Amino acid sequence: MKKQRVVNDLKNAAKPPPEYKLRLFVTGASPNSVRAITNIRNICDVYLKGRYELHIIDVYQDVALAQKEQLIALPLLIKKLPLPERKLIGDLSETEKVLKALEVDV
Repeated sequence: MKKQRVVNDLKNAAKPPPEYKLRLFVTGASPNSVRAITNIRNICDVYLKGRYELHIIDVYQDVALAQKEQLIALPLLIKKLPLPERKLIGDLSETEKVLKALEVDV
């Protein structure tokens, strides 16, 4: 049992950190928020599989973080890494525009 755990720990330690760090700010379960969540998850699963970290933040639940980020409109996707930081507003339904803004090579 311990040997298997050590092997799993070594495999996890060998994984490189995610290349893309994304934050999606939404307003509860509004239709635009639900669409944005679905769209960014699909984009990440198809184009960034295994290379991303996605945090979905409901501004009603985390007001302090929302204020810190100085949100201008919602839903809002912020690409933290790789630099430069980018912000995308909307439901993220235009996949090609999202990929271009994220600087993802297709």
